[in-house]
Amino acid sequence: MERLRNIFQQRLKYQRLDGGHGDADIDTQLHTPPRDSGNEERHDYEDGEQAEFSWLDYSIFMLLGIAMLWAWNMFLAAGPYFQTRFDSNEWVLANFQSAELSVSTISNLGSVLVLTKLQAAASYPKRIISALTINIVTFTLLALSTRLFVHVSAVTYFGFLMVMVFTASLAAGLCQNGIFAYVSRFGREEYTQGIMTGQAVAGVLPCLAQITSVLSVPAHRMDDDLPEETSSTSAFAYFLTATAVSSLTLLAFFHLLGRHRLPRSQKPLLEDSTTGLLDPDNLRKAVPLLRLLSKLRWLASAVAFNFALTMVFPVFTQQIQSVKPVESAPRLFQPATFIPLAFLFWNIGDLIGRLLTGIPALRLTHRPRLILLLALCRMVWVPLYPLCNIRGRGANINSDLFYLVVVQMGFGISNGFIGSTCMMGAVDWVDVHEREAAGGFMGLCLVGGLTVGSLLSFLAAM
Repeated sequence: MERLRNIFQQRLKYQRLDGGHGDADIDTQLHTPPRDSGNEERHDYEDGEQAEFSWLDYSIFMLLGIAMLWAWNMFLAAGPYFQTRFDSNEWVLANFQSAELSVSTISNLGSVLVLTKLQAAASYPKRIISALTINIVTFTLLALSTRLFVHVSAVTYFGFLMVMVFTASLAAGLCQNGIFAYVSRFGREEYTQGIMTGQAVAGVLPCLAQITSVLSVPAHRMDDDLPEETSSTSAFAYFLTATAVSSLTLLAFFHLLGRHRLPRSQKPLLEDSTTGLLDPDNLRKAVPLLRLLSKLRWLASAVAFNFALTMVFPVFTQQIQSVKPVESAPRLFQPATFIPLAFLFWNIGDLIGRLLTGIPALRLTHRPRLILLLALCRMVWVPLYPLCNIRGRGANINSDLFYLVVVQMGFGISNGFIGSTCMMGAVDWVDVHEREAAGGFMGLCLVGGLTVGSLLSFLAAM
């Protein structure tokens, strides 16, 4: 524990003005981050100093990261249940997953874009609270839908599902914008790393649950699709778990707010104590997106490209099978479990990559051009997927270990490391009063990358 504490409390110091030595200075002199005048440099929002590191705060930010992606992962995990609800309509059955993807990405990107522009009167804690509340309501309704109105038509349930996907995506936009902006107030890269780690945890646990649920069904019942009662029970558990995670996160966030109350003089929007009306003179000054882009162009480009490229892997993962013959392969290597296993390896790699950024010696936030170069170098993984056993046609490299460890886990590690580094480094390259806006802007770039990658992934599926 002492070693872990030292890792997070130790901060690498880099010389940002002339007179430094080494490679770090060469890069920072090319793009010297802005420095505030007076005593504002690297100051915390609360008392003029950088916030002291707290493991409790770190844990809450990690829980916020889990909640941010947990809900969407529950939609993916409940795929078999949706198939049973739509099997009476061929068109809906064939297109509901594409519809989910389209509605979610467009809604998420649109909401984040609007929220990023609305900075002046923004209350980022309220955005986080609203997101978690929407998730609680949405996934409670989805859980109830597995027990009530189970005999409605496929078209009716499809319409209901699209509304739920839209509201969950709106909540994701509020959550992403609010959390990345709010954490920037603290001026600590470790807390941003905690959020990114939480997102990776939200990818690992559902994969484990999916593998366990399939293996728990006796082998003689796997000849056909999973029984409808089994998939319904699993979906009910998935949705109820999402509700529980959002509820727990909401309580934890209220505790975090209580620990770090802003002084009244520093709130972005004040009310007159007698009239209760908003005072427009105290609106936060909006930071133009073009100014943020000019200061964060390397990190913004890196995070957008990183996550756009990452969206290639789900397409291939759904198609690649084990090199072991299906008839003689252990159950773990049969398609029903091998595909979730491949997702698990990728998500474990992603988690490892995000954890690596917690080691000071591996932090590259002071080398934004190098980070962009590393993001571009991730393209070397894409040609490795066709070397594997796509749709059972045979593999050029006849090894499941190569596919799971080198391809999947390696691609995941690179995604987690570069993505977290980009998000952590944003606060170092803007003025103190621009930190919240910078956090929201980097969240926009992340979502933009995911959206572009989702649309381009259809080309990889051809």
